[in-house]
Amino acid sequence: MMNNFRKNITFVIVSFRSEHVIEDCIKSIDPNIKIIIVENSYNTVVKGYLENKFSNVEVIIAKENLGYGKGNNLGISKVKTHYAFVLNPDAILEENCLVELYKAQLLLQDNFTILAPNLLNNYGYFFEQNGNLKKEILEVDYVKGFAMLINLKQFNLKELFDENFFLFLEEIDLCKRIKNKGGKIFVVQNSKIKHLGKKSAESFLNIELCRNWHWMWSLFYYNYKHFGVLTAYKVTISKFFSTLFKLLFFLLLFNKKKILIYYYRLNGLFNAFLKRPSWLRPDNI
Repeated sequence: MMNNFRKNITFVIVSFRSEHVIEDCIKSIDPNIKIIIVENSYNTVVKGYLENKFSNVEVIIAKENLGYGKGNNLGISKVKTHYAFVLNPDAILEENCLVELYKAQLLLQDNFTILAPNLLNNYGYFFEQNGNLKKEILEVDYVKGFAMLINLKQFNLKELFDENFFLFLEEIDLCKRIKNKGGKIFVVQNSKIKHLGKKSAESFLNIELCRNWHWMWSLFYYNYKHFGVLTAYKVTISKFFSTLFKLLFFLLLFNKKKILIYYYRLNGLFNAFLKRPSWLRPDNI
């Protein structure tokens, strides 16, 4: 029954200075479903505020900025239900989201590792609708990490998210490892969720620079991990020259912000080339 399905779900939300959006996210979730929030910003005030306002919310204050993957691993380690629903703090469930996931779970007879809702972003839904319910459950190679229901009883990996990643491609890596072990990943077209995009953290320059650094680092590391060093260089070498050209261009224009962005992109890629860990954090900038 649908009520039993809800009782078997715990939401896990990794947050970083997301107070301005996370309340709307929480309000879109059934108040009878437990929510675990891992707050990466050392903000103890938000713990008391959210736990007092929402009886179904537990906030874990991380001792350090763990990033997306390690933060989710911490949250999921506290989950005692059958499913963990990983959700971004700037995502909002539409009314039918869990109902359609429940229908898919019944049809699949729980034979899945990840079920993901259909995401609405600035370009519309990722998958178009069609009339046949069975066709509306699409098996895919990967899903984005904005929202995904993980069947913990089907999970046979020692580590959920690879904690070498700090930001970007952690969920793509997870999905690839699941598929390599024969796991099944599905998108449920009629299960809908809105993702605001890049609004889960306040807009600070150090956060933007950190994102650019980690995008380049993670791109190299992901390809190196799964396809080898030659593929990693092949994928990133054109981005290296493009970034270098843009850095020189904005140096000529004295555009300080753009100079910093492309410098940090190059720096992230150089650190990946040298096989250094993903060490950069917003507070280090």
